[in-house]
Amino acid sequence: MRALCWHGKGDVRVDTVADPEIKHPRDAIIKVTACAICGSDLHLLDGYQPTMEAGDILGHENMGEVVALGSEVTNLKIGDRVVVPFTISCGDCWFCRKGLFAACDRTNPNAEMAAKAMGHSPAGLFGFSHMLGGYCGGQAEYLRVPMADIGPIKIPDNVTDDQALFLSDIFPTGYMAAENAQIEPGDTVAIWGCGPVGQFAIRSALMMGAGRVIAIDEVPERLAMAEAGGAETINFAETDVFDEL
Repeated sequence: MRALCWHGKGDVRVDTVADPEIKHPRDAIIKVTACAICGSDLHLLDGYQPTMEAGDILGHENMGEVVALGSEVTNLKIGDRVVVPFTISCGDCWFCRKGLFAACDRTNPNAEMAAKAMGHSPAGLFGFSHMLGGYCGGQAEYLRVPMADIGPIKIPDNVTDDQALFLSDIFPTGYMAAENAQIEPGDTVAIWGCGPVGQFAIRSALMMGAGRVIAIDEVPERLAMAEAGGAETINFAETDVFDEL
């Protein structure tokens, strides 16, 4: 298959690599129908993320069609359309039982390496270095999904790939930012930065009942998108943000 592979700082290439295979009864293989480039991928491109190796397949915002299943995956069937979360979670450890799937302590085989660098290891992650598991990413034609009975989200036929893809990582990131702010009905919320995460945080804050959302950036296209999402805007290149707020 063809896949986007990391070869060093500033060096990514589309290579021909081996197709993924079922390695564990809880695996699935999906044919990737849509994927996205995350802002976090820039850490890989710029060489800031340690333990990358030449040939590593990138990509953690993925969705596609199930084409193969391990014998223990009973909640999916061949042909299902699924979105695959960035995190790989077992579903049964202490963290997963508490709903803290990103902290799963069973899916990163290199947890000691990650803990040394980060203080505590998160779950294994798709396409994001060997200290986070060395898992292949999904900027490729096919993707092996471990623990496929836990992570993938089935998508109904009336939802398009373009609508569903953001559930893989970027929308939950913006939603969690708004959730962590403990927004109460009628609150005024200021959001600095109107990139993709900021755009989803804006919409999430409004979903949670914010009375006013004020979006701060300097890029006209981002500010226009924030306004289209229901926010008031401040251009920090033109206005003193503190005084305006």
